[in-house]
Amino acid sequence: MSLAFCGNENNSLAYNVDRGVLNNGCFLDALNVVPHIFLLFITFPILFIGWGSQSSKVHIHHSTWLHFPGHNLRWLLTFILLFVLVCEIAEGIVSDGFTQSHHLHLYMPAGLAFMAGITSIIYYHNIETSNFPKLLLALLFYWVLAFLMKTIKFAKYTEHSVGLRQLRYCITGLLALLYGLLLAVEINVILGRRYLCFTEATEVKPPEDLQDLGVRFLQPFVNLLSKATYWWMNTFITAAHRRPIDLKVIGKLPIAMRALTNYLKLRKAFESQRVKVGPKWIWRALRQAFGRPLIISITFRFLADLLGFAGPLCISGIVHHISKDNRTIQPPLLGVYFISSQEFLANAYVLAVLLFFALILQRTFLQASYYVAIETGINLRGAIQTKIYNKIMRLCTSNMSMGELTVGQICNLVAIDTNQLMWFFFLCPNLWAMPVQIIVGVILLYYLLGISALIGATVIAVLAPVQYFVATKLSQAQKSTLEYSSERLKKTNELLRGIKLLKLYAWEHIFCHSVEETRGKELTSLQTFALYTSISIFMNAAIPIAAVLTTFVVHVHISEEADLSPAVAFASLSLFHILVTPLFLLSSVVRSTVKALVSAQKLSEFFSSDEIGDEQEPNATMPTGPSNHKTIPSCPRNHNNKYQAVVSTQLSHNWESVFDICFDQYGTPTLSNINIKVPFGQLTMIVGQVGCGKSSLLLAALGEMQRVSGTVTWNISVPPGQKPGKICFHCVYLGRKRGSVAYASQKPWLLNATLVENITFEMPMIKPRYKAVIEACSLQPDIDILPQGDQTEIGERGIILSGGQRQRIGVARALYQQTNVVLLDDPFSALDIHLSDHLMQEGICKLLREEKRTVVLVTHKLQYLPHADWIIAMKDGTIQTEGTLKDIQNSDPKLFEQWKTLMHRQDGEFEKSMTVLERKNLRRAMYSKEAAKTEEEHEEESVESEEDDSLSQAMRHRTTIPWRSCGVYLSSAGLLLPLLLLSQLFKHTLMVAIDYWLAHWTSHVITAKMDATGRNCTVAQECGFSHSWYLSVFSVLCCLGIVLCLVTSVAVEWTGLRVAKELHHNLLSKIILAPMRLFETTPLGNILNRFSSDTNTIDQHIPATLECLSRSTLLCVSALGVISYVTPVFLIALVPLAIACYFIQKYFRVASRDLQQLEDSTQLPLLSHFSETVEGLTTIRAFRYESRFRQRLLEYTDANNIASLFLTAANRWLEVRMEYVGACVVLIAAVASISNSLYNHLSTGLVGLGLTYALMVSNYLNWMVRNLADMEVQLGSVKRINGLLKTEPENYEGLMAASQVPDGWPRQGEIQIQNLSVRYDTTLKPVLKQVNAHISPGQKVGICGRTGSGKSSFSLAFFRMVDMFEGRIIIDDIDIAKLPLQTLRSRFSIILQDPILFSGTIRFNLDPEMKATDDMLWEALEIAQLKPVVKTLTGGLDAMVTEGGENFSQGQRQLFCLARAFARKSSILIMDEATASIDMATESILQKVVMTAFADRTVVTIAHRVHTILNADLVIVMKRGIILEYDRPQALLEKEDSVFAAFVKADK
Repeated sequence: MSLAFCGNENNSLAYNVDRGVLNNGCFLDALNVVPHIFLLFITFPILFIGWGSQSSKVHIHHSTWLHFPGHNLRWLLTFILLFVLVCEIAEGIVSDGFTQSHHLHLYMPAGLAFMAGITSIIYYHNIETSNFPKLLLALLFYWVLAFLMKTIKFAKYTEHSVGLRQLRYCITGLLALLYGLLLAVEINVILGRRYLCFTEATEVKPPEDLQDLGVRFLQPFVNLLSKATYWWMNTFITAAHRRPIDLKVIGKLPIAMRALTNYLKLRKAFESQRVKVGPKWIWRALRQAFGRPLIISITFRFLADLLGFAGPLCISGIVHHISKDNRTIQPPLLGVYFISSQEFLANAYVLAVLLFFALILQRTFLQASYYVAIETGINLRGAIQTKIYNKIMRLCTSNMSMGELTVGQICNLVAIDTNQLMWFFFLCPNLWAMPVQIIVGVILLYYLLGISALIGATVIAVLAPVQYFVATKLSQAQKSTLEYSSERLKKTNELLRGIKLLKLYAWEHIFCHSVEETRGKELTSLQTFALYTSISIFMNAAIPIAAVLTTFVVHVHISEEADLSPAVAFASLSLFHILVTPLFLLSSVVRSTVKALVSAQKLSEFFSSDEIGDEQEPNATMPTGPSNHKTIPSCPRNHNNKYQAVVSTQLSHNWESVFDICFDQYGTPTLSNINIKVPFGQLTMIVGQVGCGKSSLLLAALGEMQRVSGTVTWNISVPPGQKPGKICFHCVYLGRKRGSVAYASQKPWLLNATLVENITFEMPMIKPRYKAVIEACSLQPDIDILPQGDQTEIGERGIILSGGQRQRIGVARALYQQTNVVLLDDPFSALDIHLSDHLMQEGICKLLREEKRTVVLVTHKLQYLPHADWIIAMKDGTIQTEGTLKDIQNSDPKLFEQWKTLMHRQDGEFEKSMTVLERKNLRRAMYSKEAAKTEEEHEEESVESEEDDSLSQAMRHRTTIPWRSCGVYLSSAGLLLPLLLLSQLFKHTLMVAIDYWLAHWTSHVITAKMDATGRNCTVAQECGFSHSWYLSVFSVLCCLGIVLCLVTSVAVEWTGLRVAKELHHNLLSKIILAPMRLFETTPLGNILNRFSSDTNTIDQHIPATLECLSRSTLLCVSALGVISYVTPVFLIALVPLAIACYFIQKYFRVASRDLQQLEDSTQLPLLSHFSETVEGLTTIRAFRYESRFRQRLLEYTDANNIASLFLTAANRWLEVRMEYVGACVVLIAAVASISNSLYNHLSTGLVGLGLTYALMVSNYLNWMVRNLADMEVQLGSVKRINGLLKTEPENYEGLMAASQVPDGWPRQGEIQIQNLSVRYDTTLKPVLKQVNAHISPGQKVGICGRTGSGKSSFSLAFFRMVDMFEGRIIIDDIDIAKLPLQTLRSRFSIILQDPILFSGTIRFNLDPEMKATDDMLWEALEIAQLKPVVKTLTGGLDAMVTEGGENFSQGQRQLFCLARAFARKSSILIMDEATASIDMATESILQKVVMTAFADRTVVTIAHRVHTILNADLVIVMKRGIILEYDRPQALLEKEDSVFAAFVKADK
């Protein structure tokens, strides 16, 4: 067939120009080609010349991303223009189909216009990025020409009576309008940028964000197309394949998204609220601050949902029009044919293209809605977290010290409640869009099926409340699971923290059983959770089947002439699937709303809790006048508070200070009637027994107590000749002015930072001062042991230091600061005598005194009293006496004598030393870690052939799915696995069978109707056609489908439950039996994470992801199978689409995993910073470092938020691409099936089936990839747990059975050590070499020696905690190597250096095995000096101990550990520095008690204070793992060359 621009019919009116050329339709179309040709000729050279030089700059310099005025409007109008031009091309092609020859002028100008439209926006984008607006002149001319040509054409159409009934008339008018609007936009650019007709052009600076190259999140700055398709993410996601994503790669947040910006917005909203009570004011403030973007998100969602209905309508139209011939010849106008809108939309191909565009638009709007909602939620979370933090900075510490607000509660607000509000914002658009979706869906169903549609919709509506009920039950089950999970974690945490003690006392199985018991309850709760989850999954799958079945049954029975054509059946099927979605979402949206309301209530309560200052940031003000005596209004009185205090103090150089403190606890004053004097620039010591209120006094001075009456006054004046400190401003705080105070708390507080950062604490590094402080605190030997020296990470997430090391770092921090006032709360409690002396002399007396700083020191070490300029003695919350030492000697000789005795005792001590042990433990931990590292390196080397390939290997490993972990997971399922696989396969096969039968049935309905028409039957039934057979088969298939849905949902959940039970049980069993080396070389947090986050992932997340992944994969496979069966030609197109999908998922999975891990890893420091701040609140406020910590919080919040935003953008990137691939599948399937139907007479039922399944592919493709990525991340948990399961356990079995060991063994306590050699691991050197010793029954043996001499290893050898590779230990004639470990360890007692208490009753802590009677326990408590304390507690022996024994002092905890050892009544007791944390008076009593209570038992004491073993029967001096001396202490002291004697002499 020949082609001609105007057609080649001989009698063609197209060439008729009798009435003028402008009245010829073909000429008008030819005229319209001119502007497009002009633009293409002008712009192509400019694009080709400029492209190379400009495009490279775009990615490097963000400053090129300047938007001209009307930027978004231009893009929007261009998109609409391109869509209208596609319609014009389609209209031309359809119109041309009515004639014999081809009229190119009907669609060729539109095709050129389409090319010009695309060129215009590409050209504009390049001009914009190169910031050269003068080149936009070409576009200005183009819009003018195009507008004129279209207007002429439109005017001529109107003149020749072409009206709204003709589609081409409407399209021409619309195009004229669009060109006119684009011309207006272009003129607006001229007016805005003044590049034409003005003398000076406007100078425009890029946004502040883009001037900073660190900003890499470009979503707010890119053009509309890139915004919609996340095109800017391409380079980012592909780069992840080559290099892992970290915080450097993702850069900074744009200013508008930073936590500070959003916090200020939120604060402004909060301040504008009049009523500030209850959760309503929070909601109002949130709406005011973040409501606008939410409205945009809801609008996008409405548009997406309405476009979603295009699918069923287009399917109905395509299937309906395939069987009809709609050609009706219209008379030509202007020499060409015009068609109406109805004729245009009656074309199946046109509908296919429209469906494609509708899908593209719908998915774009949907993803835009998701993105905006999630971005708003993330911004909101950052703002609320910042507000919570600012509130924490102003909280009364008395609220927290009495448990009204715990660290856990505050962390829950941050980790859970802010996330609940964020999730509510994510789901908020659903809340508004769901009713619209339901109403439109029901109307369309009624239009298609009549009354029977309402019955089907009623089935869904009736089952929706059931779904809600299930969701509520699911939420309850999850809550109870969480409670049991928390309890289990608490127990596991205690078990791991006290693992050494548990192993030494052979109590690990008691605690293991306790954890298993809680796990049992958790599993019962998980079973309920699994049951309701499976019901929920079942209902999601079964309700559409039930609704469709009911509808079709009713539809067939209601009327004999029921229209059940494929068009109606498959459109209804798609509509039911759409309708079910909002009803299922309803439950999660309602649940999320309820949770958000609860969270708002919690936040409201928290924000209204007591404060100590104003909301404003601290003001920098200079002190006025010579002295500043200000009244302090402390926390407002709250009668519900358990602690209340009155404070009035002055710190001045003229000793005028008065301190009145009254502290209420249940009505009993704890601190009262206190008058103190604190001299400026001198050393004041506060002394007194444990619990007399010394620390409270310091806290009151800092304004941390809740005041009842009285005042606190600080005098900031300084003695003549002294500089007024280094801090030159004083913050407004509690209504008075006070500068920074260096404060070292009793419980050392460390930052999660390097050791040097902990000491300098935000101050600039001054090398000489730093060295002096390190020297004063004797930290250099400890620093030398650490792997990276003072750059080593310490704190919660770093290396775990001992109490003494932590305390010295805390003191070093106070010494390093250059403040006028230094408060030290018991800095010597965890230090040995040498360190204490050194710190006192070098640190306090030398360093602080030389700088004339006011020092207030709380201490138990009375030997330092002579150094004090002023002494305050406290007793039972009151001042016993105060003055200089001489004053007290005169006024209270009795007290002075008591002190003198204790001072003399302490001076005679030899502590060799706790520090030594600490350093040894640290060195051993470092050594073990290094050894573990080396082992790992060796393993890696053996796996990898060449070192150079390690990076590429790692990158390759990142791109592969962990199939081995998947195998481990599935193999744990046992027999449930085949059931799971078979049920899934059968279910999806049956689903296809149901739909295929529906296609078969409806095709037969059409055939029967045609036959009826041919045979003149009024209805098909008269010609022998009956629905009943088809309906009965359809019903059976549907019922079977529903049953299989139930089976699969139950199988998935029960498989998950079985695996969870199996893996946790195996993990706990392995960990509890693992050797101590595992706990020394693996950070505790790592092991705990296996029991917390990893177990939680396996319990709750993997089953759901597995179900979702298998469902979406099988649905996609079955859908592609059906389409290929209907139109085999589709398989050709499937190849490129499959390749595209493969690469999209390949790149996405790697980036997604990195971003998920980054989001998790950035959340940890954020939460840790909150808990760290709450714990160190007193220290931070004392130092006046609130603003610095706020700044750090903003950094952590922004880091977490940018990771979340990139993850969101990556998810949108994937979904947009997968949806577009899905839309292509629909287009290809539609075009192929239409062609197949028209030319090969494919049945209309199968066309409907193919199209319905094609729509399904677009829905499930991205779910498949998302779930695959999630599964990959979650299988990491299985991999990590599996790694721990490979741990070799200790050898618990012995050559003797437990029954063979005599009941009372060891009765005598005789110990023979023969040729003993010991090491910590087979890879390490021996720590004891060829040791021989004999300890007689009842002997008291002291072991001493320098660092690393092997003293502690000696004690651990009795318990077989170390590898005894040579020699043996015989106790009461039995070689301990032959005994079962459990039996051996259960027969001895040991007291460790660090006191460990567990949560539970005092009885449980003393005797978890429940073997001792009450009398025995009271006796043990009496021996340990604890009977009076326990008697006063409610419940006595059944009084509760909090986690870690926090409700008792450090000294009392150590006493409980002594009582625990006494209660065991074993004949051998090993004491490993048991008196570290108790005051000297109590310790001296204890030493006597040990000698008397254990008179007939063997006691082995590891001596760090040499005075503890001077009275021993036998002393063993060790050096480098061998026994150097072995004799009675007196005999050793008499020898001049004795090492022991040298130790004692050195101490004197």
